[in-house]
Amino acid sequence: MATSSEASDQNVKSRRPAESAFKQQRLPAWQPILTAGTVLPTFFVIGIAFIPVGIGLLYFSDEVKEHVIDYTNCLKEGENITCADYIKQSSMDQCICRVTFNLTEDFKGDVYFYYGLSNYYQNHRRYVKSRDDSQLLGRLSLTPSTDCLPFAYAVEDGKTKPVAPCGAIANSLFNDTLTVRSQDLNKDVPVLRTGIAWDSDKEIKFRNPPGDLKTAFANFTKPENWRLHVWELDPNNTDNNGFQNEDLIVWMRTAALPTFRKLYRRVDHTQVGFSTGLVKGPYVLTVEYNYPVTDFDGTKSFVISTTSLLGGKNPFLGVAYVVVGTLCLLLGIVLLVIHVKCSKSTTEMINVNPRTPYS
Repeated sequence: MATSSEASDQNVKSRRPAESAFKQQRLPAWQPILTAGTVLPTFFVIGIAFIPVGIGLLYFSDEVKEHVIDYTNCLKEGENITCADYIKQSSMDQCICRVTFNLTEDFKGDVYFYYGLSNYYQNHRRYVKSRDDSQLLGRLSLTPSTDCLPFAYAVEDGKTKPVAPCGAIANSLFNDTLTVRSQDLNKDVPVLRTGIAWDSDKEIKFRNPPGDLKTAFANFTKPENWRLHVWELDPNNTDNNGFQNEDLIVWMRTAALPTFRKLYRRVDHTQVGFSTGLVKGPYVLTVEYNYPVTDFDGTKSFVISTTSLLGGKNPFLGVAYVVVGTLCLLLGIVLLVIHVKCSKSTTEMINVNPRTPYS
């Protein structure tokens, strides 16, 4: 008869792995043996393949025309004070400044306007979390997500109301107005405010509540730093208001790096004089300066750019391919020389025995 201790030992589940090829580590394996015959061709193939690819990427990047205007410290029109200092002294009153620039070559094809910011950390964890995705989907609630605090509520007409859209990202929405005028044609460059956001964002991540927008947002107030309510962002296009306003959607997609650009407008090439792009000549950038950046040592810029098959101007990838390809070729040549001069013959390798000298 089995004792109680033996019975308890049988009831204890064995920790021995199952008797399988996988758990007993008996699966067939293959370990490559790195020899000069396999390594050297790999280096040469990578070098020969990467260098032409890098040259092609650099070519397409160089095809992109780009003009950058830093307007951080532009002077207020008619006065000897920068707009940055003026809005700081006047409690954020609007400031108008103008910057004259010259395009030295034609910008052919589709032309895009961007605004750029530097030293602006949109990737900060608390900043990125400060939003209510349920609210942005049109599911309005009088109790916004706690992630929006302290930008979840604001006072309007003496009453505390929930903010829509709430959070630090929406509250800091870029609100400079940028207009370009051609002096040769004596007319403003026509632009489109739509088609600048990702389709996936506009169709999936951002939805308006049903019904009339002003009525739907009646119990909500605007973010503290906004001048307009969310249903008034584009007065000329009712479909571009509310949470589906494309300027808002572009801003809400936070940047990964502290220096970034965001798409601002598309040039309307259906208008007379701009069908082929922007012609070279003098232009004037008019800025309604509202957005402060000097307090955190940031800068603002306006960018005019065309695109190529691979997007905007970005030589980094092409340079990286050329550098890696060149290094592989050089390393392959060095290793080949070492192999030819210092390697032993096949006969010598076969006749190696325990008494063979190391060198």
